[in-house]
Amino acid sequence: MILHDMFDRTGSLRAARFLLVFAVLARAIASWAQVAQPEAASGFAVRAAVAGKGFMAVTANPYATDAAAEILQLGGNALDAAIAAQWVLNLVEPQSSGIGGGGFMLHWDATRREVAAWDGRETAPRGASALPGETASHSFARRPDGSLAKYHEVLATGRAVGVPGLVAMLEAAHRRHGKLKWERLFRPAIRLAENGFAVSPRLHLLLRDDSLLRRDAAARALYYREDGQARQVGETLRNPDLAATLRGIAAAGADALHRGEAANRIATAVKQRGGALTAADIGDYRPKQRDAVCGLYRRWHICGMPPPSSGGIGVLQLMGLLERSDAATRDPAAPDHVHLFAEAGRLVYADRARYLADPDFVAVPQRAMLDPGYLEQRARLMDSRRSMGIAAPGKLPAGHAQADDDAPELPATTHVSIVDQTGNAVALTSSIESAFGSRIQVDGFLLNNQLTDFSLASEQDGRPVANRLEPGKRPLSSMAPTFVFDADGRLHAVLGSPGGGRIINYVARTLVALLDGGMDPAMAVSLPHVGNRNGATEIERGRVPETLAQELERRGHALQRSDMTSGLHLIVRVGDAWVGAVDPRREGTARGE
Repeated sequence: MILHDMFDRTGSLRAARFLLVFAVLARAIASWAQVAQPEAASGFAVRAAVAGKGFMAVTANPYATDAAAEILQLGGNALDAAIAAQWVLNLVEPQSSGIGGGGFMLHWDATRREVAAWDGRETAPRGASALPGETASHSFARRPDGSLAKYHEVLATGRAVGVPGLVAMLEAAHRRHGKLKWERLFRPAIRLAENGFAVSPRLHLLLRDDSLLRRDAAARALYYREDGQARQVGETLRNPDLAATLRGIAAAGADALHRGEAANRIATAVKQRGGALTAADIGDYRPKQRDAVCGLYRRWHICGMPPPSSGGIGVLQLMGLLERSDAATRDPAAPDHVHLFAEAGRLVYADRARYLADPDFVAVPQRAMLDPGYLEQRARLMDSRRSMGIAAPGKLPAGHAQADDDAPELPATTHVSIVDQTGNAVALTSSIESAFGSRIQVDGFLLNNQLTDFSLASEQDGRPVANRLEPGKRPLSSMAPTFVFDADGRLHAVLGSPGGGRIINYVARTLVALLDGGMDPAMAVSLPHVGNRNGATEIERGRVPETLAQELERRGHALQRSDMTSGLHLIVRVGDAWVGAVDPRREGTARGE
């Protein structure tokens, strides 16, 4: 999608200059001692932003940020750097993403002024709806007696594994946008896998607290000591199997994973754990380039991922509702704003559950969901004094009668934001679903359990669920890699976050703070989280003042206090420099030159 064409369609906008005021510190890479503890919900300090006039890279781990910087210093572009960072994240953050999973990516070509949306989401195997004890008309999550299984019964099994898509997507994007040779992008991860890296506090705690990963013999041997204790913080961890896998992909491309012995080993491992994935399914996978979903918010132009991600539509809907309620002009911490932000979330997630799914299988009313008249109508349902409770979805055209999705989407995900020396940019959000995915390890990497992002029930009251599992279908996601452009069409911000079903709220709240509140980037990604997914209003445990909680309850909100471990990675243009900010809730770093 070419940006100047989008501006032509929406008409001429007055020039705007958005000034952020904050102290710019010299570049510094945070040491482990400076990194926030992994699951801290309170007491963490705002992490200082980093500035650079050439490039900026923000990732979830210092090793990955260094890999991105290495590639950029060699003359690689934003896509090259993002790919190198992703391979390192697979190694040092195995709980979150990797070549056994999938992802969504936005790419900005500064020369062509073009946004490309790349879909590397996993797909359901051809036999996924006909597992033992089921028929093709049943959901994949049925027990042998025909009753509906619970989520935890499917979570760490082969039944949850979808066809991985990340490697094929990044290879296809590299053919289109890359600069350095494909092979060169693997060297930082291979070097680390062979020589070893220091186990981080977050990885240690997640390994320690996971009761399922130890059941896989290969994963147990890699991540645990002989006595079953998790590898300790600072302990050197080597993964020679992953190094060998990466060498194969570096030499032969995605075919090294999707064909031959590697595909057979993946399929065999999944079958042994009760799944239907075959080597043919893996070999048939194709990534897709889609049109980004873009829209106006005040004087800004925001672009995100289209379905099967709900991130782009969800963020634009939420921002559009806030604009029409005038909530976004208020202090993000004020009760009036928080109340209306939660109410807007109810409406967004009601529509998400009813209408959004893989557009190759379901008629998604995307244009209607973002129509200004529709958003105006929905915004009238928001009462500044009282919560509406559970919101009903809006009345929109659809291909057939649909019922609401019930799929939980868990927050084991990562995000990379990069801008290179010539202004090209990448926002890449990738995932293997829950922490450590299916807990099935093959050739040094973990396989996803993304099929649990489908609705466990295929029908509701006799109507098909839009996000039900069907062979070859891609499950709905909330991943929301996002670009913001100013009124002159210049790239202004790059961001995204892990967080499962809460990602839309995380990204929208950051955008409001940044674009309306004039908040500096470091503060914007550190705001206490509040949001609503059309149920209880979720507030970040230990970080939301009790006075605010009481006011929300007075207005009719049922509250749920939770640890909301986002991982927002934000890059913002300030004058002639790029400023990178990292979420203090995780272990990310920013580096610029």
